[in-house]
Amino acid sequence: MPISEILFWVLSITAVVCAMLVIASKNAVHSALFLIVTFFAVAGHYFLLNAHFLAAVHIIVYAGAIMVLFLYAVMMLNLRKDEESGKKPLFKIAAAISAGSLLLVLTVALKRSESNQMLGTDTQIGTVESLGQSLFNEFLLPFEISALLFLSAMVGAVLLSKKQI
Repeated sequence: MPISEILFWVLSITAVVCAMLVIASKNAVHSALFLIVTFFAVAGHYFLLNAHFLAAVHIIVYAGAIMVLFLYAVMMLNLRKDEESGKKPLFKIAAAISAGSLLLVLTVALKRSESNQMLGTDTQIGTVESLGQSLFNEFLLPFEISALLFLSAMVGAVLLSKKQI
């Protein structure tokens, strides 16, 4: 069994277990830390695919910047409330529509990707040039739609964090 296959399985199991612990953990700070471990495991998969640039950007952006923002938001929110906040059903419907739209975009992007292509034949996989060409040529529409979904998620987070009047 080659070392790359062993690393793949270790990273995969680590990512799946830590992702489940993100959901199952009662403490928000522990969930954020499990999410960081999940991000590092996914970055390890990028390294195994010889996409070193993507792995470095993934670690810098997600494990660095985004998680600092998550932890800052966790500290700023009052998480000691035990009662369920009475949010309007419109917010729940909007959240369900946003989540469904994201699922649809990811499904279409995965179906359009060429998964039958051998990874070892192309030496340009994971380079900045091939990433830019792919992102702004064939995946421009899903890229823009995901940007709009992230914007709607940020607006939803602000609305959910506002106090009821």
